[in-house]
Amino acid sequence: MVKDKLMLWSICLLATLTVVPLLAILGEVLLRGYDQLSWTFFTEPTPTAYKTMEAIKTGEPIPGGIANGIVGTMIMLGMATVVAIPLGILCGAFLAENNKNSFAQFVSYLTDLLQGTPSVIISIITYIWVVVPMKGYSAIAGSAALCIMMLPLIIRSTEETLKILPASLKEAGLALGGNKARVMLKVQLPAAFGGIFTGVLLAISRVIGETAPLMFTALGCSFIRFAVDKPISAVPLLIWEFFNDPNLQELIWGASLFLLLFVLTLNLSSKYLAKKWNQ
Repeated sequence: MVKDKLMLWSICLLATLTVVPLLAILGEVLLRGYDQLSWTFFTEPTPTAYKTMEAIKTGEPIPGGIANGIVGTMIMLGMATVVAIPLGILCGAFLAENNKNSFAQFVSYLTDLLQGTPSVIISIITYIWVVVPMKGYSAIAGSAALCIMMLPLIIRSTEETLKILPASLKEAGLALGGNKARVMLKVQLPAAFGGIFTGVLLAISRVIGETAPLMFTALGCSFIRFAVDKPISAVPLLIWEFFNDPNLQELIWGASLFLLLFVLTLNLSSKYLAKKWNQ
């Protein structure tokens, strides 16, 4: 009995020690960034150095916002997910159905290797594969880097979700005359939708805050741009730019708060949808 209580208190203490730094970070960002959130902060691009210095001299709030970063982030995330989702789901389905195949085992090993690869290495590879041939930075290059980082998470979530499905689902589909491909597309994947969708949302939340891949591929832009073959901004890039500019450092907190709230929303949505689907 004493051992049980001691173990319980030890777990509670360790859990508290884990949560305290997280709450401290969230509290600091919230306290410093909440007053910057406004309509103009989300609808106007990053201010120029001249406007910023004029505002500081007169004691006025720094004009502008992070609209260029939000637009760029959404464009690159959209392009990355369009490629990563179908490719990752198909690859995960292949691994789940052919787990004893030597080629599937090799692909599974590469997936684990890619998942553990540092983002800066992926950014350098994307720079060589995309930026150099295109002769310039672009949203296409940035989305390619994000797509590569998303693939392992989507592949693994699809594979593991399909593996835990009841074998009777596949057997029933085959017994009704369907081939393996049709059973996979019409029966197994719809049944595994909750786990796959959760994996997709977690993959998006994983890459949305990456800075290094975008520094090597998208570069950044001081105004709102929709052209995918030109340099484009992103919220993580803006945070890095604000940090390097003493006049814009106050905007770090508002941009960071937006990013945290976006990631938190994605994570809570994935948990809610997974729970709802399981019910």
